[in-house]
Amino acid sequence: MSPAEILSQYGPREAMEYDVVVVGGGPGGLATAIRLKQLNASLSVVVLEKGSEPGAHTLSGAVMDARALTELLPDWQASGAPLSQPVTGDDVLFLSADGARRLPDFLVPECLHNHGHYVVRLGEVVKWLGEQAEALGVEIFPGFAAAEVLYADDGSVRGVATGNMGIGKDGQPHGGFQIGMELLGKYTVFAEGARGHLGKQLIARYRLDAGRDPQSYALGVKELWEIDPAKARPGLVVHTAGWPMDEHTYGGGFLYHLGDNKVTLGLVTGLDYQNPWLSPFEEMQRWKTHPAIRATLEGGQRIGYGARAIVAGGLLSLPKLVFPGGALVGCEAGTLNAARIKGSHAAIKTGMLAAEAAAAALQAGRAGDELSAYPEAFEKSWLFEELDRSRNFKQWFKQGNTIGTLMTGIEQWLLPKLGLKSPPWTIHRSSPDHARMHAAGQIEPIRYPKPDGVITFDRLSSVFISSTNHEENQPAHLTLKDERVPVALNLARYAGPESRYCPAGVYEFVKNADDSDRLQINAQNCVHCKTCDIKDPTQNIVWVTPEGGGGPNYAGM
Repeated sequence: MSPAEILSQYGPREAMEYDVVVVGGGPGGLATAIRLKQLNASLSVVVLEKGSEPGAHTLSGAVMDARALTELLPDWQASGAPLSQPVTGDDVLFLSADGARRLPDFLVPECLHNHGHYVVRLGEVVKWLGEQAEALGVEIFPGFAAAEVLYADDGSVRGVATGNMGIGKDGQPHGGFQIGMELLGKYTVFAEGARGHLGKQLIARYRLDAGRDPQSYALGVKELWEIDPAKARPGLVVHTAGWPMDEHTYGGGFLYHLGDNKVTLGLVTGLDYQNPWLSPFEEMQRWKTHPAIRATLEGGQRIGYGARAIVAGGLLSLPKLVFPGGALVGCEAGTLNAARIKGSHAAIKTGMLAAEAAAAALQAGRAGDELSAYPEAFEKSWLFEELDRSRNFKQWFKQGNTIGTLMTGIEQWLLPKLGLKSPPWTIHRSSPDHARMHAAGQIEPIRYPKPDGVITFDRLSSVFISSTNHEENQPAHLTLKDERVPVALNLARYAGPESRYCPAGVYEFVKNADDSDRLQINAQNCVHCKTCDIKDPTQNIVWVTPEGGGGPNYAGM
């Protein structure tokens, strides 16, 4: 039964009307909602969050720049915001296979200076932001996934619909069936994070990326450890470059010391990598065996795991931020600053700017038009200036890590010393991430060591501690445009990269009884990282929203 037939049989959907509908309960979405209520307490504002609660699907390093938070909620410290661990030191390490060279402090580029920032568990910060929003009268609907954009007759966005609940794998409603509902807004703000399912559709429909560089992404694979108290250095921020990445694979590691003998660590791998044999998950496990990292972990215990795509294209890949009836904010738009490895401050700032434009429009009696004041304010903001300074970052690394490192040093260390706020040159990219992969036969396979269960682990045990869960009797939310492509093209040409780029063991190539191959999709393992939607070389995989409330539950991450 198609969605249209379900609507015909069980509809119409209940509709609820608001001044502003916000899709996504992360930093950007909640900042939008909070700022709207600060400006006009009488506005009706709703936030849809597909996770079980705000913060459940939030995953980031994270070292947080509190500048935007201070603008949004100046009394955040007195109000109990969970930013309690200031940065106490920065180490930038260049790794070889068995050695590490620390960059002298005077050579550390401006983008990696973290004095005055905080080591946080971003999920806890988001949960706290949700509490602040609700205290102002914002309605938050956790466990409800926005599955469809709704359009008015004039082509403008008029809201979203949540997905139907209780549809079985066979596409038929079962005993727990509940039809989705419509949330209609005079304006709708999309804050789904990197590679948002609905944002992707909006960018295509309104051609918001026309004239921009292709967006670029990375995959962050992260773990949370409890370590030997004798090794704890609360507030120390460690970044690594070099091994295990080769010259043509962008990436780097991070290890941040929280309080309470905890460290958060991970490896970021650019999804424009060329080697089809590469596995970002296995690279992260291998990275942990380096003496400079292993020394911190030995005697400790892994207590959390997660993975998430990171938007990394920067200012030159930023789409148009507005369209009739709505706006994109935060990582939905691509405002993360990859050079600084920070995005939450940008999400909060863009959310505030979008809210200010929407509040002014509503005050003037407008609805459903373009909030042009939002991109105008963005281009005059400190955030635009910050992103402009780093606009070439990912473009340089496309030309190799040596050139990328050298030019980052020039643009982020030398030019500021010469009094230049941004580089006088601009470098563009023309190739999307999925088009960069080479054929498997051109490259020697990578042989990864087996996990030891102490420092290194396998995918399934990792997914287990992410508390990932999906209702099993539902259609797979990882869909294929053509079921023949995985075997006929991806397996034949690229040796089945789906089985390696997914950090959760969702994709497996298995043998049929007649010894032919088929792709098995273990959708229940999905941690919603969006890597498959981005990296599939044939762009045959499309990630769609599962039932709300499913997916990971990143407690304390």
